[in-house]
Amino acid sequence: MRARVVAFLTVLLLAGCGRLPLPEEPADPQPTATTSSDEPDGTDTPEEFARDIKSAQTVAERYWQGVFEQQGKRFQPVSEVFPYEREGEVNCGRDPLPRNNAAYCSAGDFIAYDVNWAFGVFGQIGDAFIYYLLGHEYAHGIQARLGIQQQFTIQQELQADCMAGAFIGDSARARQLRLDKGDTDELARGLQAVGDDPGQPWFAEGAHGTADQRINAFANGYQDSLKACDL
Repeated sequence: MRARVVAFLTVLLLAGCGRLPLPEEPADPQPTATTSSDEPDGTDTPEEFARDIKSAQTVAERYWQGVFEQQGKRFQPVSEVFPYEREGEVNCGRDPLPRNNAAYCSAGDFIAYDVNWAFGVFGQIGDAFIYYLLGHEYAHGIQARLGIQQQFTIQQELQADCMAGAFIGDSARARQLRLDKGDTDELARGLQAVGDDPGQPWFAEGAHGTADQRINAFANGYQDSLKACDL
């Protein structure tokens, strides 16, 4: 999403909020750009990836600060957003964060993501997915701030999808983000990829929703803002 902050990544997850399999596991623990005789397209360099992560964080903080101010509430940004490389390198409470994942951890009030996995998704699907990823995780931080704890995991996750949609849609309408041609396709492909496997019970711990449910939740927030998200 060459989603640019007018003044300056969009899938996933609470420790396990969806996984997008990549063709191969990266051999190098650090993200490496593909090299070719052509100029980079902007979604294959670690520098561009880092800029998009930082941009998504900046826009999310600005968005939620505005929402809280409208309600007469004080907003406290998520304390940290940072990468990790190995399973067990980062713990949320007593639970190690796995590879191929991103998570908001309420115990430490941080968002952490497997940098190799996220960079691979960035190159495979595009930068719009990164904005969804950060937006979804930031939504979990907002749920924690509002004291929202749904009965079933799937309810918590689909609400976060809706909130991520509102964040991206409202920010685009306010010209805090710019959606380039093809970004909506990237978002749809990403959401399609992170749906639960067929046969996953909706009431199971860790369930996030089918691809259709996740796409619909995101689309509702994108079109109708936070009023669609049952906050």
